[in-house]
Amino acid sequence: MGRGGWRGGRGGWQQGEVPSADDAPAWIGGRLPDEWFTGAPEVVIDREEILIVGELPALTEEQTDDAARAAAESGRISRFREETRDDRIEIARQIEHRYQRKVAWGAKLGGSKELFTTLSAPVMTRLRQPERLVLDTLVDSGVARSRSEALAWAVRLVGQHADEWLGELREAMSKVDDLRSKGPDLG
Repeated sequence: MGRGGWRGGRGGWQQGEVPSADDAPAWIGGRLPDEWFTGAPEVVIDREEILIVGELPALTEEQTDDAARAAAESGRISRFREETRDDRIEIARQIEHRYQRKVAWGAKLGGSKELFTTLSAPVMTRLRQPERLVLDTLVDSGVARSRSEALAWAVRLVGQHADEWLGELREAMSKVDDLRSKGPDLG
């Protein structure tokens, strides 16, 4: 099945499998120009997107206060974004071809972090009335503007408070994948 293809399944329509991106951080680190970032970039991967965020070289001039420092950091990130645009587009094309995922970029400097053109992927879900009422309460109270935004807010909140548990779960899933790859080939 091709990139982003859809196949019918017993539970309805499901997105086709995408290739493994286990080696993506290493490949990306080897592909990026050495002068872009002060070290290896942070590479975050999911089924739809690869996000690459690198640390820019420190500012050389001293700033008088936090607001001036934040403005200088934002300006440096903006300059990086503009000066590297064509190269980032070409590298993103290569990554998208190799891993069949969209690519988003970001940069951080000091206390500032900015992401460029990140993907906002729709997620289909079926919720029963009690779950819909939770979302509607968040909308009615002004915490969110829509059910979609309320669901994103709830997912972020769970992610913030369950980082350790989610990390352990990802580690366990990785071990299962390793064991599965060592199993017999039934093909």
